[in-house]
Amino acid sequence: MRSLTLSAHLPLVRLLAVSRPALWVNTVGPLVVGLWLTGRLWTPEPGLLALLAYLTLPFNLLIYGLNDLADREEDAASGRKGGWQGARLGPGEGGPLLRAVWLLNLPFLAGLALLLAPPALLVLLLSAALFAAYSVPPVRLKARPFLDGLSNVAYALPLALPALALNEPVPALPLAALMAYAVGKHAFDAAQDVPADRVAGVRTVATTLGVRGTALYALAWFGLSGALLWPVSRLTALALWGVCGGLALALWRQPTPERAARLYPLSILSPWVVGTVAGVPLVYLLARGLWP
Repeated sequence: MRSLTLSAHLPLVRLLAVSRPALWVNTVGPLVVGLWLTGRLWTPEPGLLALLAYLTLPFNLLIYGLNDLADREEDAASGRKGGWQGARLGPGEGGPLLRAVWLLNLPFLAGLALLLAPPALLVLLLSAALFAAYSVPPVRLKARPFLDGLSNVAYALPLALPALALNEPVPALPLAALMAYAVGKHAFDAAQDVPADRVAGVRTVATTLGVRGTALYALAWFGLSGALLWPVSRLTALALWGVCGGLALALWRQPTPERAARLYPLSILSPWVVGTVAGVPLVYLLARGLWP
């Protein structure tokens, strides 16, 4: 039987690889947290259910598909690509991938335009635009030091969507904390690519600051993120400082790209660890029958 396909040439399994399922937590997770903070975790609206589906394969294919298309030459020489850390595009895959990105995203966005309140739709489109601007020339924020990381606040924006869709107050402190975390994590993750980016002539926050400076830069953002979370959940703030701050300190003590590469899998796991700790109060409330 021929593989199920979503485009003329790329099978579904290939599109899944490009979308990096290990990183879907970075888009789905903030939306779930936003639902939790509105008290609608178990009774989401139809628009929010559609949004949850959109933030899996379609949205991540937009993020990483455009990134892989823009970075084909760099990725061809990268030892990190071709596995769970990202696809390495082969000859003839560029056009079908671009078509698949539009075919999956445009219908979803059209449907969400009918289901979501205008403020929520605008924030979703802002997030998508920032991700596109990160990768695609001529803007290509990826190659603009400090703007590269600041644009990653796009990962935090889904947290605001449930409140905007339900016409409720946006949880400002958790949103700001997640934005700070996203900036710090981008810098930390970029440290491993310093040699390859310098060879390719790509200027990033990490190539500008060097590995040690990048570790301190990330640590500062993680510190700010935890401070913003402290009034909301001290347990979560302590987990973030311990996990993410600990990773940044470990890199500062041994500031090499090789060390950054060894720590990267732990960075990928950090949202799961901190998110699990953040879920402890929810489990407690559910057990006590206190959560609506």
